[in-house]
Amino acid sequence: MANPPKPTSFPGIANAPLVGLAEGNGAFNNYHYAALVVVVPYFVKSFLPLVNRGGFRTYVFTVMLLFIPVTVGYWAAISNFGGRVNQKVVLPGKDIEQYITIKDAELKAKYHGKEKIPMQVFHDAYFDGKIDFNGDVLEILEQRHDWAKFNFTPELFKFFFTKFLPDVIMHTRTQDETQVREHYDRGDDFYEWFLGPRMIYTSGVIRDPSQHETLEQLQDNKLEVICNKLDLQPGDRLLDIGCGWGTLVAYAAKNFGADATGVTLAKNQTAFGNNRIRDNGVSAEQARILCCDYRDIPTDRKFNKIVSLEMGEHVGFLRYPKFLQQIYNLLDDDGIFVMQISGFRVQWQFEDLIWGMFMNKYVFPGADACRNLGWHINCAEGVGFEVNNVDVLGVHYSATLWRWYINWLKNKELVVAKYGERWFRTWAFFLAWSTIVSRQGSCSIFQIIFHKNLNAYQRIDLHANHVSIKYPRTKDLVSIN
Repeated sequence: MANPPKPTSFPGIANAPLVGLAEGNGAFNNYHYAALVVVVPYFVKSFLPLVNRGGFRTYVFTVMLLFIPVTVGYWAAISNFGGRVNQKVVLPGKDIEQYITIKDAELKAKYHGKEKIPMQVFHDAYFDGKIDFNGDVLEILEQRHDWAKFNFTPELFKFFFTKFLPDVIMHTRTQDETQVREHYDRGDDFYEWFLGPRMIYTSGVIRDPSQHETLEQLQDNKLEVICNKLDLQPGDRLLDIGCGWGTLVAYAAKNFGADATGVTLAKNQTAFGNNRIRDNGVSAEQARILCCDYRDIPTDRKFNKIVSLEMGEHVGFLRYPKFLQQIYNLLDDDGIFVMQISGFRVQWQFEDLIWGMFMNKYVFPGADACRNLGWHINCAEGVGFEVNNVDVLGVHYSATLWRWYINWLKNKELVVAKYGERWFRTWAFFLAWSTIVSRQGSCSIFQIIFHKNLNAYQRIDLHANHVSIKYPRTKDLVSIN
């Protein structure tokens, strides 16, 4: 057997123990699944009385009729019995009582000893106070593969077909407004208890992993990176789509002299952002936050710099090309567009998908982060953009989430007093599990620089952004004859 992976020890992130580096079940196969969707209805049509007398239309009807049962059967079987990606990390094989305490009698009778508990069953029971972690949430979750299994349960199937799919497909204005405001207008104090004074709900950037930079340092690093990738200059017309609490808008106007406009659907964020702009000595003529749907961004002016940080996940995959087309139309021909967006790895594991379902149900209703980097780029190129640069920030997001988790635990008494024990548990679990997921590559963050793919675009102007090919010379090298 090959040597197991080696744990890291960087102060800048929450480092996984060896057991936390175990691979999960990634046995899903698109070809096998497609074959079942096609073949099972064929056999049903061929052997059932009456149905076997029909032609091609009957077969198509049978495919439609059996699509969901076949999907459920395959996903249930492969998620329960599929093998791990590899066995390089040997799991300890401890009883689950070493990790969690089940207080509910019915659950305790089903899951004990070596009988692992489905993650969906576990987290729902944990939120209800029926199960407790035997220690720190993050530390126990690092060892999750030894006590939990990541299989599709009846509850997950129900949510997937009745809530998740309709939400991510439709994304109506009313749905978006309701979901965004229910989430982001919960209370500024709720978010400040883990986001800290910067009030930035997107990934920060590690500058030095050998140091434990504060959350504020990570976010200041990110703000500086974004403004430099935009090549922001005094007087530039900047649009921030999904601007959150307006920190980037205020920062860009104050430090770079930009004429900055932010857009959000959340009323609390709009008020907070405009106050932040004013409190930083920036006039309303230079910077402002608008409370509106992204589809209603005024078209009476164009912008030469546009940024969208982790907002595209809320657009929905069917509307995503239209969203990018709208940005293309709002951008000057010589402008720059910087997008920061999350996405799944192509060779996903069942843990990745179950985490995504949990996020959609409990944290970001209607959000769809299961697209991969190639999909995002293909959509952008399809509407006329060209990629200038891509940075992958998954481990940076892990570092950010870890700091959010620490802040959340510090403010437990305040959270419980105002929002209750269930909310505290839900978000402690979310922040801890997401710290792991983003570190291990299940769902990463992509920071992409785009410009219009026009012959006249002066691509050399963006040479400064190609930092990754500008390594410092550490020694004199000899040319090859």
